[in-house]
Amino acid sequence: MTKYRPLLLSVFLTVWVFAGCSEITDTRTIKLAHGLDVTHPVHKGMVRMAELVDEKSNGKLQIDIYPSQQLGSERETLELLQIGSVDMTKVSAAVLENFVPEIRVFSLPYLFRNTEHYYNVLDGEVGRDLLLAGQDYWLRGLTYYDAGQRSFYTKERPIRTPEDLEGLKIRVQESPMAVSLINALGGSPTPISWGELYTALQQGIVDGAENNPPSFHSSRHYEVSNYFSLDEHSAIPDILLVSTHLWNDLNEQEQQWVQEAADSSKVYQRKIWAEAEEEALEVVEEAGIEVIRPEKEPFRKKVEVIYDRYENNEPEFYDLIESIRAVK
Repeated sequence: MTKYRPLLLSVFLTVWVFAGCSEITDTRTIKLAHGLDVTHPVHKGMVRMAELVDEKSNGKLQIDIYPSQQLGSERETLELLQIGSVDMTKVSAAVLENFVPEIRVFSLPYLFRNTEHYYNVLDGEVGRDLLLAGQDYWLRGLTYYDAGQRSFYTKERPIRTPEDLEGLKIRVQESPMAVSLINALGGSPTPISWGELYTALQQGIVDGAENNPPSFHSSRHYEVSNYFSLDEHSAIPDILLVSTHLWNDLNEQEQQWVQEAADSSKVYQRKIWAEAEEEALEVVEEAGIEVIRPEKEPFRKKVEVIYDRYENNEPEFYDLIESIRAVK
């Protein structure tokens, strides 16, 4: 019997290992990649979502987050979602519009009357329809994260009126709508990746850029800029997306866990976003940035040409614009 003991021990260990593997596979790991720093309030919103998924599923679903462009730029992570190599991502709606044409509506300047109108659109029927507009492209929206209102920051020339933008090279996202905005205001739109923008500002490759206060702060772009003009020309949300390859593979209960967690994290993220905006403006002003609050009406009038173009040439898209304006 002794001579069989090594064999029996080997069989026992093999069975034990495979049994352990079986238990491990009971936990499903979802890979979420995005480009923001871990201090950013949108990243913290995703961390909250991951915690809620873990709680709701009793550990059966786990979300591993890869921040700071570890797995690629926003455009690259969208492409990875389409082929199923990444399960979830967070991107700006301005980048998503290159994949889902309807989403470009969010990049229109001065579309929303105020923050209440903005939230009512996102949380209402129009917002839900737009989240699902990318399903034919293997991209399903789960929720919107607040990315505030975008404003101009510059290195040499303060922006007090639309005329101050004339001739300036302004960094924009890979967004046709953003390009149209800068052109309408007389500037020179210059697409540059987010990761390269600090150096581009430092070396004078661009004269300025546009973003929200927390991003201006967390990116440390205030170190290579002198002016922040709160013209608040657009309110472009961040969108949390899941690959339809993953979504269709989840059962109904798992889908419910993920969606409920995303919805709850949105509420949490909006709260910390408001706090982050206030803190960011305080920090950059203390660092010597001149924060300007210009009259918005001249900017609004200057970009009306963009709306006229859609009314005359794209009636279906203009109907979408009107449906957003009609939201109370």
